[in-house]
Amino acid sequence: MPAETGVGVTTVNKILAVAGVVLLLGGLTLGFRSIAAVGTNCGSVFQPAAGITPMACDGRLNSSSTIVTLVMVAGALCLATALAIKVLRDRVRV
Repeated sequence: MPAETGVGVTTVNKILAVAGVVLLLGGLTLGFRSIAAVGTNCGSVFQPAAGITPMACDGRLNSSSTIVTLVMVAGALCLATALAIKVLRDRVRV
């Protein structure tokens, strides 16, 4: 394998790993962000408000949880891809 290819693969691997960590942390941040609907505090995706919340909160919490899930899954996929590239590259070197 030419040296230029190895450097390129390493760079892509690092970018994927950093992007995965950023996406996971971003998803966590979004999950703890407070949501409001019709002037009522709905809580956050990870900790909805205690007691009975208005029905307006249901839609907001559902859409926010979908976004949080998608961002965190994208982060996990980036990290899994980076790990797979590293494992495959290490096997090819041996």
